[in-house]
Amino acid sequence: MHESGVHATVAGGVTLAFTMPTHTRIDAVEFSREARALLDRFDRTESGGLLVLPSKGQQEALFALEYATASVTAPILRLDHGLHKFSAFIVMPLFAFANTGVQNRWPAGACLGHGRSVARACYWQTDRHTVAAFGAVKSGIAKLPRGVGWASMLGYACLAGIGFTMSLFVAMLAFDETGPLNAAKSGILAGSFLAGIAGAIVLRIAPAFRDDQ
Repeated sequence: MHESGVHATVAGGVTLAFTMPTHTRIDAVEFSREARALLDRFDRTESGGLLVLPSKGQQEALFALEYATASVTAPILRLDHGLHKFSAFIVMPLFAFANTGVQNRWPAGACLGHGRSVARACYWQTDRHTVAAFGAVKSGIAKLPRGVGWASMLGYACLAGIGFTMSLFVAMLAFDETGPLNAAKSGILAGSFLAGIAGAIVLRIAPAFRDDQ
């Protein structure tokens, strides 16, 4: 498989998919019937204190419902659900960062040596979403969702600047020289990092706005 040129991650993923069962112990109809019966049992065995701990019947109903949920969920689906957060928040960022090709010394001098590119990345990633939303609302094409104000929109626009994979791809196509390419990479990565911090701060302190505010 290695000599054929197929990447190891692809070969491993396909092999794992072939070995993971897709069938379940019970089907959707059986689960619905059993879950409703267990919920009725849960309600009947209420001890009066609205706490599950002193009610033996409620505890048994919960454990049986947990077993029924596992029985109707395919192993491949449970594996996918269990690995989702680890893959989305750890594996993917590390994979994207490792494939940027940025030298190990870039974090120490990124903000000083490439401050202009960092500022441009932050500004472009945030400003384009804010301007687009403002133009759509003022022109009557769209309107802000209920409970969302412009302060919140600014925070969401900042969070939109977190993505950096496509920006890095475009930078590698645009620059052939090492110096400008490293500057662009440093600016994009630092800009994405700062955009995430800025978005979290803005959304944290932004008050809840009504539609008429």
